[in-house]
This record gives sequence, structure tokens and C-alpha cells, in this order.
Amino acid sequence: MILVPPTLRALLLINGAVDVETDHVPVVKFFNPLGPGRWLVTEMDEDGDTLFGLADLGEPELGSFSLAEIEAVRLPFGLTIERDLNFSTGLPLSVWTAAARRTGSIAAAETLLRVIARREGGAS
Repeated sequence: MILVPPTLRALLLINGAVDVETDHVPVVKFFNPLGPGRWLVTEMDEDGDTLFGLADLGEPELGSFSLAEIEAVRLPFGLTIERDLNFSTGLPLSVWTAAARRTGSIAAAETLLRVIARREGGAS
């Protein structure tokens, strides 16, 4: 699976080119299908490798990470890091970060935000 197809790459590069600090909405979510490891990505640097977003490898942290390193991960059974094809959100990264820090993980934050959205009749 291509983790960042051309349309998503274009959106990430546009977000990365913004000169002012912006609270972008995550464009893509990657995950480890066998265990911990989730990334919510909002931006890509012009180098085509450096991503920015919320990474959770045991504790949610904002920062930069390498697409090449994520693509190079080899898991048991021939699996690799995957892109969540069903991921969609209208919530900015700051909301995701606060929820992940409060709940302890991106996965738990996703559940919490989905519950809140259902109660409010919106979408996460």
C-alpha cells in the first residue's frame, strides 16, 4: 500500500508550505496493524520525507518524523505500517492532541471523540 498517494501528498505539502503557524486538521492516519503505533499527519516538508503531526508509540507526542522510516518498518507476517483508509476528521490537531494526552493514546482519543461527536450529532 502506498502510504501517501499523490492527492494526500499534495494536501500535506500545501499545509507544510504555510508560513504562519496553523492548527491543521490531520490529513492522514497511519497505524501498526499488530500493536502500538499510530500517527496523525498534518504536514509534509518540501523534502517529501519529513512529516509533522501527532505520533503515538506508547505516549502521544507532537513532532516531526520520517516517512521513509515509517515505510521501512517490517512487521511479522510480512506486514507493514498501514494507512487508515476510513480515517476522516474535521477536528484540528490541537483537539486530537489534547484528547490523546488526556486518554493516553491516539486510539483512545479516537473513541472518545467519536462518542462526543455522536452525542453532539456531529462528526469526528
